[in-house]
Amino acid sequence: MTLLLEADAQARFDRLRAEHFPPERNHLAAHVTLFHALPGEQVDAVRADLAAAADRDAFDVAVTGLRFLGRGVAYALESAELAAVRRGLAAGWEPWLTPQDRQRHAPHVTVQNKVDPAVARALHERLLAGFTPWTARARGLGLWRYLGGPWAPVGDHPFRGAATPDEETP
Repeated sequence: MTLLLEADAQARFDRLRAEHFPPERNHLAAHVTLFHALPGEQVDAVRADLAAAADRDAFDVAVTGLRFLGRGVAYALESAELAAVRRGLAAGWEPWLTPQDRQRHAPHVTVQNKVDPAVARALHERLLAGFTPWTARARGLGLWRYLGGPWAPVGDHPFRGAATPDEETP
């Protein structure tokens, strides 16, 4: 399950990911993972919970910095609203959550991963040198099915007042 971002922010992160992620491993658009694994047999309950969680006004997410991941680089995100949405869903899904999804959530967008640490360190330093904090608009919640590399969309749940990608300026 992911947080969906406005078109401009999505395009910005997608460009960085296309430029820096190893092409043979880059099966996905840039994304903000909220939960890594939810039980497929509970898809109807998950969809209902996402619809309820998305019944809120769209909100801003601060892009606050860069994280060195050892073998990659990610943009760090902060939002009290996002934390509240995730916390509420996690409370209802607690019996289903994997150990990974029970950990403290640190929202981010990975633009490079699975590279030599020296390559990752160089990109981190380059991006950090030119970094200025900025704000992206969250437009909803996305549900996906993992297909062993790529993901298939299961459904989007837009927030109130959020533009859909077709309505946004390219």
